[in-house]
Amino acid sequence: MAENFDVVVIGAGPAGYVAAIRAAQLKQKVAIVDKQWLGGVCLNVGCIPSKSLLKNAEVAHTLRERGKDFGFSFENLKLDYGVAVKRSRQNSDRLTKGVGFLMRKNNIAVFMGEARLTKPTTVTVTDKDGKTTELIARNIVVATGASAMVPSDWKIDGEKVVTYLEAILQDKLPKSVIVIGSGAIGVEFSTIWNAYGVDVTIVEMLPRLVPLEDEEISKELEKEFKKRGIKSLTGHKVESVEATAAGVKVKVSAGGKESVLEADQALVAIGFRPNSKGLGLEEVGVKINERGFVEINEKMQTSVPNIYAIGDVTGKLMLAHVGSAMGIVAAENIAGAETVTLDYEMMPRATYSYPQVASFGLTEAQAKERGYEIKIGRFPFQANGKALGLGDYAGFVKIVVDAKYGEILGAHMIGPEVTELLPELTLARMMELTPHEIARNVHAHPTLSEVLMEAAHGADGTPIHI
Repeated sequence: MAENFDVVVIGAGPAGYVAAIRAAQLKQKVAIVDKQWLGGVCLNVGCIPSKSLLKNAEVAHTLRERGKDFGFSFENLKLDYGVAVKRSRQNSDRLTKGVGFLMRKNNIAVFMGEARLTKPTTVTVTDKDGKTTELIARNIVVATGASAMVPSDWKIDGEKVVTYLEAILQDKLPKSVIVIGSGAIGVEFSTIWNAYGVDVTIVEMLPRLVPLEDEEISKELEKEFKKRGIKSLTGHKVESVEATAAGVKVKVSAGGKESVLEADQALVAIGFRPNSKGLGLEEVGVKINERGFVEINEKMQTSVPNIYAIGDVTGKLMLAHVGSAMGIVAAENIAGAETVTLDYEMMPRATYSYPQVASFGLTEAQAKERGYEIKIGRFPFQANGKALGLGDYAGFVKIVVDAKYGEILGAHMIGPEVTELLPELTLARMMELTPHEIARNVHAHPTLSEVLMEAAHGADGTPIHI
């Protein structure tokens, strides 16, 4: 027997469940489908548990490496990584249950199973027992996310060669690990493992760590990683990954020379591919590009007007908060409500390594390439009282400004809790404020946010404390 809905959302991650809630708020009859779990990768095996592990790593690093700085000493310090993993699972479970509560609160029907579009208005759900349910929908939202990209000849065995999924669930640590890729996942796991004493080597094909960030950020992160003992092989291509009786062998090449790295484990963190296959999208007329991403317009509509797509499956910007923003826009367009147009280039980007990295907008190089005459506002955390009090003062804030109109073109930060400092800058950009307004906004003292004020003063040519 078929059930009828105004909106059926396929995928219950941060994009999908937020779209479902917003649609329900707009008086739509909503169903959501997921084959595995509410909350998606982010809540279950991604953003949330990794942040728990990173907090444990921060404490572990302080106790192991910096105890004397704070007046702590231990004769027999014991670090139980299994307890850290257990705490991360508890936090994940708590938030996943919270999503279930939100579905009930908003009267959203939940179907667990494999979804497939059989018509532009029909989704067939097959549960784990093989039972099928047909959902008829005036509108369908595809929010199926993405999966780890792994070359076909690299065999993931879940023990010696792993992706983020196996890495985040393992409760025992290797003695040594090779991290392939230095995006957010690569540098975050490197931070966690290094803090617990694991020998970490990062291999990055491009010339620098976190290669999508501003060049100065990459240099600063590599410098701080080196201080911690994390080795970085940038400009190295991985030719092969092989599990051995003792661990793994990773063959790399650079400048025409090959070498072999050996470790207990290898983490493959080179990117993601969209979960767009097997859904019946192309069969009902939805256009998918050559990389497998679903093509959409600014309303989140696909080539089939009543079918929308949001989040990682579109490839716009593979971040949880971007997916959530897209979900809200999709729901509002479906309901004919007032909404906004998203500017993906100006979306905040956050990496929770140590030190943290946060940014949005154009890098200095990108701004110059586009012909802008720019001014740079920069301020180091070393001159910030709160950072000194925390004993965490590596890094800086850098604001890229259009010299002609004072428009904020981007900001790039590395240092303590910089991911928490992004909203003031992204809000300023959205509301068309200039560094002058940020500089004149009185910031509480002592706070890390004062670094934003000081960088803004610097962009205006009137630095106070440097």
